[in-house]
Amino acid sequence: MVAAMNFDQDKDLDGPLLFARVLDGKGAGRAIDWQEARRWTPERPGEVMWLHLCRNCEGVTGYLESLGIPEPTVELLVSDRTRPRAFREGEALVVTLRGINFNPGAQPEDMVSMQMWCDGTRLITLRKEPLQTPREVLAMVDRRELGPTDCGALITELTEAMIARMSHAIIDMNDHIDLLEERDLEDDDTDEVLGEISIIRRNCLALKRHMGPQHEALETISRQAPPWFEDHDRREISESIDRLRRYLDDLDISKESAVVLQDEIRARSVAGSERATYMLTIVAGIFLPLGFLTGLLGVNVGGMPGMDDADAFWVVTGLCGAIVAVQLALFWKWRWF
Repeated sequence: MVAAMNFDQDKDLDGPLLFARVLDGKGAGRAIDWQEARRWTPERPGEVMWLHLCRNCEGVTGYLESLGIPEPTVELLVSDRTRPRAFREGEALVVTLRGINFNPGAQPEDMVSMQMWCDGTRLITLRKEPLQTPREVLAMVDRRELGPTDCGALITELTEAMIARMSHAIIDMNDHIDLLEERDLEDDDTDEVLGEISIIRRNCLALKRHMGPQHEALETISRQAPPWFEDHDRREISESIDRLRRYLDDLDISKESAVVLQDEIRARSVAGSERATYMLTIVAGIFLPLGFLTGLLGVNVGGMPGMDDADAFWVVTGLCGAIVAVQLALFWKWRWF
């Protein structure tokens, strides 16, 4: 399962650097270390650098400030205020996106953020918690086949990979709902299933709460990105926006399906309880006159009829049977059964 994988670890970091590649503009790239990355400048046309940094490590703030990035933007890039957003700052594009947390033990609603800053020649991505999306795009670069060729393509690849991972979580939830709908519930399973449905509903709400602003951030990229973000990159972002919109619709459908299933299970449980109560009421109605008769005949006072008659017991028993027969006939006529 994807959720069991965890590529982006912090072991043996080179400063705050998780990885760095210099793209050659042809879909491939070469690795560089932190020292080389800090003094890097383009050596040939079309060459760009991609840095992936751990934003809570020492040295990140100083490096960002050395690039001339304004202090408020630096604070945004390294802060934990990770609501999805995007804006243009001169010739630079600043983006914050959130993706599904597939780290072990995490829930889908535990979103992981990734900040991006790009001026057309440098793309800097930052994260705090392990994130798999950059590693997927890095694998494309290291395979030297069909990798991104410039910063715009890198941003679109990262965005598409992050959105694609959201679809996995939505599909898993839909499959889970389908399994619950097909499940033959026993009385002991009702509370467990209702608990699972409640979790699915909370996940849907949490994902939509984060994906809604992400939709707005992508639209901002499409409208306001600097000129180095080319027309084909804008078209790719538009495709990502359409996919994200469909996923938002799928979340609404998943949430409604969970609500319908939850209501159905509760109605089934209430119907079962009402049926049991109804049957108890019928039984009580049958024995109520019998209890009155036997209670009356059991009064320990003089003058009770049949006390000296050997056949009196059978007379009383027959009378009780007749009363039960009359009651059952009336209940059947009144359609109480």
